[in-house]
Amino acid sequence: MKQFGTGLVVGKFSPLHLGHELLIRRAMAACEETLVISYSEPELPGCESRLREQWLRARFPQAVVLVLHNDQHALPHNDADALVHRQLMGWACAHLLKREIDAVFTSEDYGDGFAAELSRYFGGRPVEHVMVDQARALVPVSGTRIRSDPHAHRAFLSPEVYASFVQTVCFLGGESSGKSTMAEAMAGQLETVRAAEYGRELWVAKDGQLAYEDMRHIGEVQQQRERQLRGQANRFLICDTSALTTLFYSREMFDRADPALEDMAQQRYDHVFLCAPDFDFVQDGTRREAGFRQRQHDWYVAELARRHIPYILLTGALPQRIATVLKHLDGYFTPSYTSLVKNSPLMT
Repeated sequence: MKQFGTGLVVGKFSPLHLGHELLIRRAMAACEETLVISYSEPELPGCESRLREQWLRARFPQAVVLVLHNDQHALPHNDADALVHRQLMGWACAHLLKREIDAVFTSEDYGDGFAAELSRYFGGRPVEHVMVDQARALVPVSGTRIRSDPHAHRAFLSPEVYASFVQTVCFLGGESSGKSTMAEAMAGQLETVRAAEYGRELWVAKDGQLAYEDMRHIGEVQQQRERQLRGQANRFLICDTSALTTLFYSREMFDRADPALEDMAQQRYDHVFLCAPDFDFVQDGTRREAGFRQRQHDWYVAELARRHIPYILLTGALPQRIATVLKHLDGYFTPSYTSLVKNSPLMT
């Protein structure tokens, strides 16, 4: 038997950090059932309700999670009187979750008053306040600090949460246009990870004999790689291709495309770079002719325009292309990243 029947943890969780996770895990260890409620009015940048719900459900699938969305409920401002917030939580537990509370877990002085108000709300039912790491000795961080620079404080974020702050950088280009070279170079330059091109790997493994069914599989594996690597990335995830490439080859090789692949090709990236075919074509024994490269490039230009996807065209030699990418991403750099740019051997 655990100490309490139903426990409650409430927070903005903007973002959900390891201090919050400690609080929730303490509640789960002490309670038969743990309710986790999140709301924020206004919502804080990068911590929208859909993300907070995603984080909480991913990290605590055993908990009862309720995220109140401000387009569905009249939520009080974050600075509203404490009594308004406490009564809202009583109402949410009683009317939305259909539960009464035995204990509330916080890391704040207001916890005693919160528990007392919940007790009054539930007709005098005893509600205990359990304090957890009030001094922030176990997890010395705050949401305010993390929001100031999630990347500098990523040690206090789970991979599932940190992934939401990683920007995706996608490279596209026809055969022998330097796409993979750019992707690999930028991953090294930015000290991050790269989602390599699975379609190329499968093509080699199958000795160039791809079937129609492989196209959907390639798209699925590529996007799965991106999801898995996002939490391991450092500020940016470098993506060597997208489902658009697989869609092109599916139509080119089989004159059709699986509807699921069409849907995958709708995925958006934060930054898209298209490598121009402006240097001599290199035939490595696996590629089509130079004319095919140009036709593929023209398809990308037309398709990106049709889909209203902004992109940067990369031209010239490798150092020039790297400089173009770094200039575009400059607004997302910290001083240490700026130092990387200036000292890069690829820029000399």
